[in-house]
Amino acid sequence: MLVAALWVTGLLAYQLPGPGWLRWVAIAAWAGFALTTAVGVARARAGRWPGAVYVGALVLCGVWWLLLTPRQDRVWADDVAQRLKVVEFDGTHVVLDNVRNFTWRSEDDHDVHWVRRSYDLDQLRSADLVMSYWMGPMIAHTLISFGFADGRQLVFSLEIRKERGESFSALGGFFRKFEMTLVAAEETDIIRVRSNVRGEDVYLYRLQGMTREQLKGLFVSYLGEARKLDAAPAFYNTLTSNCTTIVYELAKQIAPGLPLDYRLLVSGYFAEYARDLGVLTPGVDFATLKARGRITDRARAAGNDPAFSQLIRQGVPGMHQGTAP
Repeated sequence: MLVAALWVTGLLAYQLPGPGWLRWVAIAAWAGFALTTAVGVARARAGRWPGAVYVGALVLCGVWWLLLTPRQDRVWADDVAQRLKVVEFDGTHVVLDNVRNFTWRSEDDHDVHWVRRSYDLDQLRSADLVMSYWMGPMIAHTLISFGFADGRQLVFSLEIRKERGESFSALGGFFRKFEMTLVAAEETDIIRVRSNVRGEDVYLYRLQGMTREQLKGLFVSYLGEARKLDAAPAFYNTLTSNCTTIVYELAKQIAPGLPLDYRLLVSGYFAEYARDLGVLTPGVDFATLKARGRITDRARAAGNDPAFSQLIRQGVPGMHQGTAP
């Protein structure tokens, strides 16, 4: 009963329309009723009707939950306003529309640039795991940056699709509060905004042990996710559909035996999970990988330098190693 009561409380808090005071009134009324019913049941004094009403309320809330549907037509924040589109893909060459290439001066002061980019997947040379921390060591945002032979980088990031003026809430992510979107962006945008503008602490690790075909397969998996989210919206879920679980789900497509692990949920430790899988630079202990992979200071020093991607990788282990031939 307690778990059900808490779930309904969250649903009311994040989904009940109307002014904030109305939500608080509804939450207070529900909490009082749930507590009274629970105490009555525990003391065998509730009788038949309070319990029946309680179950009925749960059923109605469950129906409400099931009827919630994600949308594509809200007034979105600038950085998630456009959907990534796979314009062309012949198995090797891909054309992407709405690659993000913003210039950020602050969260509220930025130049909006959505661009079209073409990539030759035969020129893929590397993939880097990027971890950005903003609320302590347990929680991090996970991104994958793909490197090409011509020096270009393309970063994929699964994010909540915020409405204008909306802020992220981890709890809201349990209650279908947010849609999700797949962002493809230049490193000078999506990494730099986190390290230089939002003040997050950012780490970068070179992924090792993939053949060229596996690397290409991981990239193509992201294209499949982009097509799905372009065709139909989906809800973000803090537990099951977030920036870390998508990396795991896509990686499973090229390595089906990947084990489940608590670090898929406690995302701040995902890099250690990758180390235990043997996909980080071999022969280097994790403490060194983490210390030398911290790119925060280098990113801030690089600023708007066109060589941003090269500068942030200086000293990171494994940077001269890519995929197998």
